[in-house]
Amino acid sequence: MAQYDVVIIGGGPGGYNAAIRAGQLGLSVACVEGRATLGGTCLNVGCIPSKALLHASELYELARKDFASLGIKGAVELDLAQMQKQKGDSVGALTKGIEFLFKKNKVEWIKGFGRITGPGKVTVTGAGGDTVLDARNIVIATGSEPSRLPGVEVDQARIVDSTGALALSAVPKSMIVIGAGVIGLELGSVWRRLGAEVTVVEYLDRTLPGADAELAQAFQRSMTKQGITFRLGQKVTGAKTSATGVTLSFEPVAGGPAESLTADVVLLAVGRRPVTAGLGLESVGLATDARGFIATDHFRTAAPGVWAIGDVTYGPMLAHKAEDEGVACIELIAGKAGHVNYGIIPGVVYTYPEVAWVGKSEEELKAAGVAYKVGKFPFTANSRAKVNHEAEGFVKVLADATTDRILGVHMLGPQVGEMIGEYCVAMEFGAASEDVARTCHPHPTRSEALRQAAMGVEGWTMQA
Repeated sequence: MAQYDVVIIGGGPGGYNAAIRAGQLGLSVACVEGRATLGGTCLNVGCIPSKALLHASELYELARKDFASLGIKGAVELDLAQMQKQKGDSVGALTKGIEFLFKKNKVEWIKGFGRITGPGKVTVTGAGGDTVLDARNIVIATGSEPSRLPGVEVDQARIVDSTGALALSAVPKSMIVIGAGVIGLELGSVWRRLGAEVTVVEYLDRTLPGADAELAQAFQRSMTKQGITFRLGQKVTGAKTSATGVTLSFEPVAGGPAESLTADVVLLAVGRRPVTAGLGLESVGLATDARGFIATDHFRTAAPGVWAIGDVTYGPMLAHKAEDEGVACIELIAGKAGHVNYGIIPGVVYTYPEVAWVGKSEEELKAAGVAYKVGKFPFTANSRAKVNHEAEGFVKVLADATTDRILGVHMLGPQVGEMIGEYCVAMEFGAASEDVARTCHPHPTRSEALRQAAMGVEGWTMQA
């Protein structure tokens, strides 16, 4: 029986970061992963391939619609097979990179599907049968999978989830997206740019649940201008497939007559659920809640020596949250001070324009009775955005009315996902809006909008 200081079940962002950190700290570590490549959902069929298609489709639309106005002539045509191939090539290179880091840090990859079979025991079922691993510590990092909806059966042909939507071999003439969250809108925007007519059907009366309301409204207006149709406040009741398409049935949540829409493809994107079934939790006296989540206290579960990180625990289902938890969990196991600041985990929607936020929304501050001030700056007044013809959106800073401490930041605009990190750092150090307002930013850059919004908290914004 192989013995390890740590056995990690799952090779996604939480699991592989935990494994690498354990190796760096000198712990004997094995990572159990049944997929043919490391990286989990994020790298193989999630965050990374979706960004490859988002980037390629943005360039395609830019070339078709905007190059002529910039003085660049020439027709372009879509080669979807090549677009899919370059996506796969990038993913393959990145998965090999994780394998290299495993070898460099003496992490053993146990190929197969792991389950806990008793205190300190993990049984791995692989090609060669079952192998039992002896572990002083077990870290559950099995991630999540797309949620399902009664009456909408995913076949990955006509009705697809996020995995299927990344692998379409032809551009559908029409697509219905069920769910106005991050995944549905990112993937819907890809296929809209490539030529599909896209309609989004959402149960709630808004897009981007959990985001600042003003930000979500501005984002919806932007997506509508780009040609996406929204049907909000609608409950999906069923979907019927045929040889030519899918007929989706829905009715108003508030009551009213039922309707139906027909499309070539339906994308089901109503969130994700933790992968905890079949893990053998009962063998160590653990149970999940009704939704499948594992309760933790600083990553410790109720079972001694068993830890859980990432999407199987509470909080936002984000790769970077799982990465931080993986590192902090291992540091605690090693006797160090592991910590995650959950108040400063950014959210990003990688559409065009991008959406990014960190900290509290205006709605959350109002509900908590916190007095706050607002500074706001539009990209239409930013020199670099203007000359690049990318001036849609704004930056909004929320600061405590008494202390001026930054409480939340919300952005819509070009590449704001790359810029939100500045405010994450500022908030991690407890910065006031004045700290950012008095920090020199290079000119001309889009990042000046971050400073100008902070200046706006005290009313001294200087628009270009």
